[in-house]
Amino acid sequence: MSNATKTAKRSDFKKYFQFMWRSLNIQASWNYERQMNMGFLYGIAPTLDELYPDENDPEQLAHKKEAYEREMAFYNCTPQTSAFTLGLAASMEEQYAADRENFNPETINAVKTSLMGPLSGVGDSFFQGTVRLIAFGLGISLAQQGNVLGPILAMILSIVPAVLVTWFAGKLGYTMGSKYLTKLNGGMMDKLMYVCGIVGLMVIGAMVASMVGLTTPITFASTGLVLQDVLNSILPNLLNLGIVMLMYTLIRKKVKTGWLLGICIVGGVAINALGLLV
Repeated sequence: MSNATKTAKRSDFKKYFQFMWRSLNIQASWNYERQMNMGFLYGIAPTLDELYPDENDPEQLAHKKEAYEREMAFYNCTPQTSAFTLGLAASMEEQYAADRENFNPETINAVKTSLMGPLSGVGDSFFQGTVRLIAFGLGISLAQQGNVLGPILAMILSIVPAVLVTWFAGKLGYTMGSKYLTKLNGGMMDKLMYVCGIVGLMVIGAMVASMVGLTTPITFASTGLVLQDVLNSILPNLLNLGIVMLMYTLIRKKVKTGWLLGICIVGGVAINALGLLV
């Protein structure tokens, strides 16, 4: 019998440690399509393996494949605060495995999507904008004086808060999820999913506006009309929205990634060429 069919039940301490350790390594795998999704799956894989340990059971194997595919959705968040999402998602997967009739699995990704933006804002500001500046500011100050403790202090002041926050974030997400999700009946879960869906769409909308950055250089010299200004007056970031909806439609139609990249490259070259000709 393989190890996959004999997965031992983990202690709470081991769960929290895995949430912490695997969240800190969540950026070890990146991709352009779904960014940190493989890292998130790496973090929650022990939970899924524990829930569906018998790969010789066709039903368990099907549920396990479904869960793995579900956790491969788009994900992007600060590693240290990702532990909270990871712990919460793990507790939701456990709840779904225990009560498949009354738990909507779509809620899991809805919650993940709704938490990405707020946790990234807090995490990036705290760890990248505050802790790192203070730690390396002190470290550089000592290093300039020839003190070997400079880089050591910088690393310690960076690592210790990250480990502590990640540990307790994972523990809080998991225990909070286990405590409150069991109290949600079907109606409450539908309401939670609806609210999380709204927040998630707000996060995606903000990402479209801030991360896509598509503009057109087309200007009509005879009239001095700048096409981009006209589009901005109709709806700011209209081209961003248009290209995202186009890509979304093509993805829904199962168009391969290579074709999507080709459309982006050829479309960008064509728009710039048209701008030079007009």
